[in-house]
Formats: sequence, C-alpha cells, structure tokens
Amino acid sequence: MSAIACLHLSRRPLRKAGQRGTTLIEILISVVILLVALLGAAGMMVRSNQSEMESYQRVQALTLLQDMAARLNANRQVATCYAVSGATTTVGTGGTSAPSCATGTAAQQATVTADLAAWNSALLGNAETAASGTVAFGAMIGARGCIEAVDTVNQIYRLTVAWQGLVQTVAPSLPCGSGSFGNDAYRRAISVQVRMGVLS
Repeated sequence: MSAIACLHLSRRPLRKAGQRGTTLIEILISVVILLVALLGAAGMMVRSNQSEMESYQRVQALTLLQDMAARLNANRQVATCYAVSGATTTVGTGGTSAPSCATGTAAQQATVTADLAAWNSALLGNAETAASGTVAFGAMIGARGCIEAVDTVNQIYRLTVAWQGLVQTVAPSLPCGSGSFGNDAYRRAISVQVRMGVLS
C-alpha cells in the first residue's frame, strides 16, 4: 500500500460505537417536541373559540336588552302590562309567562302582546335559521328574558337576559333563569334598569 493511500485512510473520521443511532433518537425527540407544541396550539384554539362564542352571546344579549328597553319606552303608558309588582314576566326558552293586562287601550295592549312575542322569538333565535329554514340558531344557548317591576310608582323596570355559557364561572346574583341550566355556574345574565320618563 502506498504512502498516499495510507494518508487518505488515516484522514477518515472514525465513528465511535456510541454515536450509532443518534439520528433516529434526534428525530424522535423532535417529533415529541412538535406534538407537544401542536397540542398546546390546539388547546389555545379551543379556548379562543370558547371566548369568541361567549363574546358573541354577550353581544346578542345586549342587543336584545336594548330592543326590549326601546319597546318598553315606546309603550310606557301601559308599562304595567309588561310586568307587575311581585311577579316576573319571562319569555324565551322555557315558555312565556306574562301578566294579564287590563289597563290602556286595546291597541296598547296589542302592542304589549306583539312586543313580548317578538322578544320571545328573538330570544329563541327565530330570526336566523339554517338553510332548510327549520332550525333556529341565531340566539344564545337556552336564552331567557325577564322583566321585573322594581318600582311601579316611579316606573322602574329591570330587564334581564340569561343564557348558558360554555365554561363555569361565578353564578350571577340576578334571579332570571336561575336553576334552568343545571349547574348555576354556567348561567350568564346581564340586566339593565329602565326608568320611564314622565312626559307632560
């Protein structure tokens, strides 16, 4: 063997026995790290979707509160037809319970009935349906609306919208929809107090 051939052989790096298979182990570790990262990203996406849905439901509830407050103000002469002292008018999921109305004109009473029916329909999501037109999906989960007469002398009424959230939180102190969603920690509720102006 010539000296040049020996020189080439001596320059070849020698592979140690402990280095065999390191490529496979490195690939496995990389795959595990990638899977952990993907699981974390999937968890973040789920939480993001839940937050987005909770936010959407809250916006829907605020819109429905404003709608009913406007209807109540527009028909303020017979506000007691919407709710009487000591009783709560409820609409939406679970059915409708409204007081019988004997005050005002027939047209005003008809407006009260139409307002409650429209609010009930909106709480049930009937304004937005699937392509078939049979499945309503436009409102919050299990939406329920409540009207309470806080002070009939000063004409103060509390409007509340309650619905079912996706995750547990602190149960709201508002009574609307209490016990309707199993664990009360899933219940969400927002309210507004409406005071009727006295127009002279």
